[in-house]
Amino acid sequence: MTRAKTTEQKAEHTSATPLGWVSFVGSGPGDPELLTVRAIDLLKRADVVVTEAPEHPAMVRGVLGIPEPVEPAEGEEAPEPIGPEFIDGGFGVDGQPLANAARAKAVVKQAKLGKRVVRLMTGDPFLYASGPEEAQSCAKAGIGFEIVPGVSSVSAVPAYAGIPLTTKDHQEVAVVTCNEKVDWSQYADNRTLVLLSGVGMIGDIAKELVAAGRSAKTPVAITRVGTTTEQSTVESTLENIAVDARAARMAPPAIVVIGKVVNLRETLSWFETKPLFGWRVLVPRTKEQAPALSLKLKGFGAVPEEVPTISVEPPRNPQQMDKAVRGLVEGRYNWIAFTSINAVRAVREKFDEYGLDCRAFSGLKIAAVGEKTGQALEAWGLRPDLVPHTDNQSAAGLLEVWPEYDADLDPINRVFLPRADIATENLIAGLVDLGWECDDVTAYRTVRAAPPPAPTRDAIKTGKFDAVVFTSSSTVRNLVGIAGKPHTSTVIATIGPATAKTAEEHGLRVDVMSPEPSIEALTEALADFGAARRASLVEQGLPVTKPSDRRPASRRRSRTS
Repeated sequence: MTRAKTTEQKAEHTSATPLGWVSFVGSGPGDPELLTVRAIDLLKRADVVVTEAPEHPAMVRGVLGIPEPVEPAEGEEAPEPIGPEFIDGGFGVDGQPLANAARAKAVVKQAKLGKRVVRLMTGDPFLYASGPEEAQSCAKAGIGFEIVPGVSSVSAVPAYAGIPLTTKDHQEVAVVTCNEKVDWSQYADNRTLVLLSGVGMIGDIAKELVAAGRSAKTPVAITRVGTTTEQSTVESTLENIAVDARAARMAPPAIVVIGKVVNLRETLSWFETKPLFGWRVLVPRTKEQAPALSLKLKGFGAVPEEVPTISVEPPRNPQQMDKAVRGLVEGRYNWIAFTSINAVRAVREKFDEYGLDCRAFSGLKIAAVGEKTGQALEAWGLRPDLVPHTDNQSAAGLLEVWPEYDADLDPINRVFLPRADIATENLIAGLVDLGWECDDVTAYRTVRAAPPPAPTRDAIKTGKFDAVVFTSSSTVRNLVGIAGKPHTSTVIATIGPATAKTAEEHGLRVDVMSPEPSIEALTEALADFGAARRASLVEQGLPVTKPSDRRPASRRRSRTS
């Protein structure tokens, strides 16, 4: 009777607190973009993420678009946490690495609380990892689990180094986890070897392989922190690898490849040869506009760091904008000219406030300063009637194609110009010269952002950034105002002549200027600069360095000084 009652009580407890589910997810070798679709889906639905590496929480927040937690000010209540709870499965409270059993215990504990647990593991859960042991603990506790393979560093890191593990002439690969008990005589043939945890003892391993019969000239490559923009590779031979690895300060995590396939890196290296590989690039932008530019820079191998310098806010006095929008609906204007994406956004928000839609533009001619502004209008369902030629998409370019006022053809001679509070007067003066009357309306304000953190300010002034990309004159003024001038070694890239002029007025020498005012043209121009710089260093037989690796002897001066 007692036994039956105990069983019944257990059943009631199980019903009240159902067991959770554990997903053992491989995070891959380091690049967040190598996470699988299934991995991202599980992270989105996770209650708890048990991490393994210190960079895992930032990786998860990045792929899920979750902001970093902010410490509340004294006396303020902590904000509601966003996203999953993070539990460190790599290190204990004493700072020491956790044993596999301790990690398994943490995973099982969370699952028993009925939570959906993602156990995020470096590389692949079932390859050189504690996944099998932790999964067995779940099985023993009666907790359901699944395995989501990750891209393994065994294949990914050599691929990012430009080294294929097999070819038509080399079809066998051996993967070896290195320790003192490995019998290296069994690897004396010409198979490709991939060594895990071998960088620390590579000198001894190389000696034993040569003693076993491998040629001392056998190619060797060591790649550390592979698939990330900090990746570096050392090429050598068995007889020289110990000295070369020590000179390059090779340290874990690293993958060693031994065999003739290493020679193919000369023609197949694609990642480390990107034009901006490893460059730390400062992106002084509005918060809303930075992601597109950062994404383009990442494609060229750069490490973008976004620093907000401008905040876009509504006008202090909205009455002028209200009056202009009413005039638009009532047919007061012949044209409306949009000089930025922000202007499109400001007018659209005002339309939403009044319950209007794009049908209110019926009979009105629309001008856009460039293709990007035109795309913002098209996303709203509007097609601009006038856009400058691609070689001069600016206010000056808009004036070049703007028609003169003709009293016989144009029933109304008034133009609605929603703009920023700090816009220049050149466009208005040009339109007046063409016979038009302008309602220059402040649609939004650009306000200087708060200064960046002290480490970022220090990096800007001391040349720890390799490049800065300026996308407007205001970003130049505001960055210098809140953080000071970039160091003389930092490459300065600007989106057009007006921005370049402002940079030079602030004592900066412009190294790169995009041929047209677009993010694509700006990033491509910077990439061309980086590629030319790299090619010049290679041609001179010099090591490929980044701008931040060198310090000029004298201060940089602007061309106008």
